[in-house]
Amino acid sequence: MWGTVAASAGVVATALFVLSSLPMLAKAARSRDLSSYSGANLLIANVGNVAQALYLTTIPAGPLWVLHGFNTAVSGLMLGWWLRRRPRPGAAAGRGGISRGRAGGRPAPRSPRSGR
Repeated sequence: MWGTVAASAGVVATALFVLSSLPMLAKAARSRDLSSYSGANLLIANVGNVAQALYLTTIPAGPLWVLHGFNTAVSGLMLGWWLRRRPRPGAAAGRGGISRGRAGGRPAPRSPRSGR
């Protein structure tokens, strides 16, 4: 009895985790804006997935394998997108390679001593 309940809970949990990730993936794919994601966090997640895979090889296949496979694919995809779309140091900011000076296109504040 407990095995059936536990397996059912694993299937439901896996489905919920997968469904909760889909809006994030859709938004990242649609907007191509991954500036809010930390590259270090994405890298650590992928390293963790490799370590988790070593553990998973010791247990029978089941919902956890599906969840891990999906999580590994999502983490790898997000890291790949982040690496492809991150701003390059020294690259011109803004569209069309036109630099706007400061982030967000705002002009630098004027110094009260400049007389302007």
